[in-house]
Amino acid sequence: MIEWEIQAVELVSCNCDYGCPCQFNARPTHGDCQTVGGYSISKGHFGSTSLDGMKAASVVVWPGAIHEGGGKAQAIVDESASEEQRNALLTIMAGRETDPGATMWNVFSATLENAYRPLFLPVDIEVDVEARTGHVRVDGHISITAEPIRNPVTGEAHRARIDLPEGFEFSIAEMGSGSFETQGQIAAASTDGYAQFAYLHLNNHGVVRS
Repeated sequence: MIEWEIQAVELVSCNCDYGCPCQFNARPTHGDCQTVGGYSISKGHFGSTSLDGMKAASVVVWPGAIHEGGGKAQAIVDESASEEQRNALLTIMAGRETDPGATMWNVFSATLENAYRPLFLPVDIEVDVEARTGHVRVDGHISITAEPIRNPVTGEAHRARIDLPEGFEFSIAEMGSGSFETQGQIAAASTDGYAQFAYLHLNNHGVVRS
């Protein structure tokens, strides 16, 4: 197994209500699952290949709950990545060179019936985890905007977090309100649904917990 490790920030939005039933082993809010995310790596490597500064995004949809399968996925890697970096990121995002069940990418890969040919395009990501704001944009393919959940009476920002001591993606994620639209091989859209902002620290064996 090739050793890899990444430290990154992520913004992910899905079509479920705030909190996302998947985080609690419940069924999707609307029956199906549509999820879009972006990842900005501050530090990382795949074997001897540096992944510092790399960016990637993905769209994954399932007709029902994730564990029931039938998913379709589109991976996008920023065009600035070298061939070695592209291959490394796509390997990680496909769940390979990873212990079984150790990361979200490894788990998701087992539920897919179709993984479309990856794209290499400019990926624009800005994520402020503490402020719970951010966006992910890939022209012609992905647009995500996210902000804090608002109190329906006062309009003030509401803060909530999900703490997963044994999670396969993050330890703690900040909750927000996200809207997205995707085009291309997978068309999906959602307004004012679930969004999560998180610091990721992952390797072959899963979440690195300090």
